[in-house]
Amino acid sequence: MLHTISVLVPTPAYSRLSTALSYTCDEALPPGTLVRVPLGSRDTLGLVWTPTQDNQPEAAPQALKPIQAVLRGIPPLSPDWLQLIAFAAHYYQRSAGEFAMACLPPSLRDLTPLQWERKLSRLKTSTAAEPVTVEVPTLTPEQTHVLQQLAAQTGPFLLHGNTGSGKTEVYLRRAAQLLAEDEHAQVMFLVPEINLTPQLEARVRQRFAHLGESSIVAMHSGMTPAQRLNSWLAAHFGRARLVLGTRLAVLASMPNLQLIVVDEEHDPSYKQQEGARYSARDLAVYRGQLVGAQVLLGSATPSLESWHHSRDAVQGQAAPRYTRLSMPSRVGDGVLPVLRRVDMNNQPRKTLVSAPLLAAMRERLGKQEQVLVLLNRRGYAPVLHCAECGWKSECPHCSAYRVFHKGDRTLRCHHCSLTQSVPRACPACGNQDIGVIGHGTEKVEELLAELLADMKRPDGSALCIARIDADSTRLKGELVRQLAQVHDGEVDVLVGTQMVAKGHDFRRVSLVAALNPDGALFSADFRAPERLFSLLLQAAGRAGRDAQQGASQACEMWVQTFHPAHPLFEALKRHDFAGFAAQQLQEREEAGLPPFSFQALLRAEARTQAAAQDFLNAAKAMGEERLGPDASRLSIYPAVPMSMQRVANVERAQMLVESYSRKHLQQFLSAWQDDLQQLRAQHKTVLRWAMDVDPLAI
Repeated sequence: MLHTISVLVPTPAYSRLSTALSYTCDEALPPGTLVRVPLGSRDTLGLVWTPTQDNQPEAAPQALKPIQAVLRGIPPLSPDWLQLIAFAAHYYQRSAGEFAMACLPPSLRDLTPLQWERKLSRLKTSTAAEPVTVEVPTLTPEQTHVLQQLAAQTGPFLLHGNTGSGKTEVYLRRAAQLLAEDEHAQVMFLVPEINLTPQLEARVRQRFAHLGESSIVAMHSGMTPAQRLNSWLAAHFGRARLVLGTRLAVLASMPNLQLIVVDEEHDPSYKQQEGARYSARDLAVYRGQLVGAQVLLGSATPSLESWHHSRDAVQGQAAPRYTRLSMPSRVGDGVLPVLRRVDMNNQPRKTLVSAPLLAAMRERLGKQEQVLVLLNRRGYAPVLHCAECGWKSECPHCSAYRVFHKGDRTLRCHHCSLTQSVPRACPACGNQDIGVIGHGTEKVEELLAELLADMKRPDGSALCIARIDADSTRLKGELVRQLAQVHDGEVDVLVGTQMVAKGHDFRRVSLVAALNPDGALFSADFRAPERLFSLLLQAAGRAGRDAQQGASQACEMWVQTFHPAHPLFEALKRHDFAGFAAQQLQEREEAGLPPFSFQALLRAEARTQAAAQDFLNAAKAMGEERLGPDASRLSIYPAVPMSMQRVANVERAQMLVESYSRKHLQQFLSAWQDDLQQLRAQHKTVLRWAMDVDPLAI
């Protein structure tokens, strides 16, 4: 007897095949079963889906293609996981098949049934670990109080703890409690970036060594396909008790999930920027509610959305969504850094490192303490230019400049990766006196080496000035090696981008300097001040983490700025995140911006800007017609070029849709999909379009 089976396949939202497809099988397969099915001229991985009215087959079973193979030996994905995928695909306006397949390891999508059988036969089974004695630190009163609240309430929770307050210890203690109570319980730790995973993984493996090495797995895009598959299978089979990963781990199959920890929950890296543009933090909260798992969001600088959702209850207003927990004090005698501002208006023109900052650095280095210098721009200089004719190092394929990298004498576009040698003379007029505009981490590293050349280490050797950014850590294992040098005290001055500003426990750093933070103060992006405050406060938190050092002399955060009296720096000086957040939320409420409204961006890409905007404006007209009498509930703004208008010779435009009701916005977007499908057929010059719900950058 033939059974008609609904199967999700990896088809994008803008295709005509965005719903589940129908196949036949000689057995009834439960939803969540992984199969291989024919799709066009090839075969692909598919996921058996629950039939709905939208994907009921129109053809008779005899006219449908048969399923080619069933992946045996693996339990079907759970109904909770399928519901998570269905919700995420609907909310973020993607096809369920595209979303589901993106959540599975690449190797799983590529293996043939025969390769799959061989893979299963090689899987290692968990073995009992030997008892291990691990020394755990004594809890502070604040940590004890937070753990008591976690045990007494369900959450979700927002843990607002200053840098160095011991948030990670709270995560580990709560995980240990739940794992001890249930021998099948699973815990998920999420971190925003790959470079933070090894540090947390080492600490977790040490604390939970008694569970066995195979009970702790990592998940991030830096792993090989085979490693990702092994980790995913260990989590799916329930053998992995703890999973550590970046945003993609939030969608891992974990049948016994009881705790989700989202560390540095404010970080924009939790928002996927390509394909299905989901927020791992928001999906973690939804998943916790779906499966009954406790969710703990932690940060020293929470996102304003999370801060607003954890506000105090006020009569007549909606109840807060999160329970706020607080740990304002550092562990031990560690003290928060003192903020010192340098008014660059009083410094010589084009000064990169001011005299007061240089003197403070010399003082710290003379005591064998470490200095961290933050400049969120890599390369030597962002622009190469000719003073004679005005030529600049523009990228021929992007709306951006090629950055000058002095180390290998190249001009490199950080958007399309075009790399060319630095010209010996101006390509436009032949002038050989080509100069630079601005400065990056390479230039700061070179300048500090010159300014501090006379200083020596206790053994008589020269100071070690290191740089950590995306260029210096491209090779595999290089970031781990360089961070180990910093932790071991081999580095005296560390120059870096935001990579080094968060999550790292540099015990000997006593001075942190931010060289050029003013760009975000007057940005058109309404989230720019929030990101700047978070970056500076997180960077300041790298100083003074050693209690003995903190007790002897206050650590420092130096900020070089042309606007020293700006309210952001006043709040930073007081380490007053609550005051800064209140001021920002008041401004956003008055302007009707998130979290007091809800947004979506419709983006289009084409070979010409006119084609991209024509598609968007046609979509706007159809959307307004669809709204009809409900037009007051939602605003559709005109199409505009994106801030980075052209990338790799592809023109990009966007259109903002905004509403004060999340429900109304979602209803409109779902109905609008049909219009967009029709328009795509009419506007054949449009390469692709995509919806970005809850965008972080406009």
